[in-house]
Amino acid sequence: MLINFNDERPIFIQIAEGIEDAILSGAFKEESQIPSITELSVNYRINPATALKGINLLVDEGIIYKKRGVGMFVTQGAVKLLKGKRKEQFFDNYVKNLIEEAIRLDISKEEVIKLLERGYE
Repeated sequence: MLINFNDERPIFIQIAEGIEDAILSGAFKEESQIPSITELSVNYRINPATALKGINLLVDEGIIYKKRGVGMFVTQGAVKLLKGKRKEQFFDNYVKNLIEEAIRLDISKEEVIKLLERGYE
């Protein structure tokens, strides 16, 4: 996970997304422990409150949970939750824009599908 201090996204969002990416890639398995707030803040040289804010986003979404006195763990079913969340974001961020542009350019649904298939080749 890399933190880009020049990125327009807040650091706590980058922390949350980095952990999400690690869960989706299998680096953090479901029911496994993730790095502590202290570890995150020391490794990335960020304020612990910033790391906590990123972690709390994932707790609020049910992606990770806290075991008091032990640490933070990936929730059972987190991969499924994340894939659903990311698919919705993909639709909102990419597919809607693609369809709007296709309509402006008079590209039919069938032509869009052919273009997508070409992209997979």
